[in-house]
Amino acid sequence: MASSNFIDYVKICSRSGHGGAGSAHLHRDKMTAKGGPDGGDGGRGGHVILRGNSQLWTLLHLQYRKHVIAENGHNGGPSHSTGAQGKDEVLEVPLGTIARNSETGEFMCEITEDGQEIILTPGGRGGLGNAHFKSATNQTPRHAQPGEEGIEEWVILELKLLADVGLVGFPNAGKSTLLSVVSAAKPKIANYAFTTLEPNLGVVAYRDYKSFVMADIPGIIEGASEGKGLGIRFLRHIERNSMLLFMVSCESADIAGEYNILLNELEKYNPELLDKKRILAITKSDMLDEELEEEMRKTLPEGLPAVFISSITGKNITQLKDLIWEALNS
Repeated sequence: MASSNFIDYVKICSRSGHGGAGSAHLHRDKMTAKGGPDGGDGGRGGHVILRGNSQLWTLLHLQYRKHVIAENGHNGGPSHSTGAQGKDEVLEVPLGTIARNSETGEFMCEITEDGQEIILTPGGRGGLGNAHFKSATNQTPRHAQPGEEGIEEWVILELKLLADVGLVGFPNAGKSTLLSVVSAAKPKIANYAFTTLEPNLGVVAYRDYKSFVMADIPGIIEGASEGKGLGIRFLRHIERNSMLLFMVSCESADIAGEYNILLNELEKYNPELLDKKRILAITKSDMLDEELEEEMRKTLPEGLPAVFISSITGKNITQLKDLIWEALNS
């Protein structure tokens, strides 16, 4: 079985370059016997830099690159010559990438904009040449500073997808089908649970050339926050969504009960997720007549915008887009 191209977690060893040593050179030429100190400074060691790239959506290109090593700075030279700086190592990452220290779990930085650059591991400073240490009482200093050591650390890069709307629901609730209908995305669709094993993104066209991004998250089951099903591996992608679209099939015996289970799992994972705006979509409603739909509407959670939709027939899809756009811009 081929491995997935969607990689949202990598661990790398990031090593910045050492600073170059300062020079302890004393000037001499055929006309000058004792020209004094003229040693230049050492060059800075190379940084390891993260750069945001909106054309990337996965960390696949870093999966097998375990060691990222920047170049060392060059030593200073005579005639006050400063050593060359070490070449920086630039890692291009998708927007929404977070860097954490592998040992402590400490948050280091976050990339959210295209072209944004953040120094992940700074290079060592170059040492000062002996020209800096001359004085009236020490006119020929024969010592210079060594370069500062670079930093070596293990770093975890974690991707959290940036999307406007996150689709939340049990397996087989019709999330991928909706995404395939409202956008150009082509997620895998089949009539069995956990068809979607990785998040999918799609751009949904709206009126007047407007659009928003929708993310299809793999199905959540009761106990997901404790590791059941696909567990919490993909729940982190919901954290970045502006709003959540809960999807429950009309075939469910208890729509409100399923919605509360999903809400409970999100609360266990991160209580802040409950602060996001929510809409409830009852899917596969092409199987319902108007009378049955009205009866089911009475059992839905109160105070929550709800709409009956069908991705196959297109029923109320436009109304759903209107609700989402209104929630995103209110």
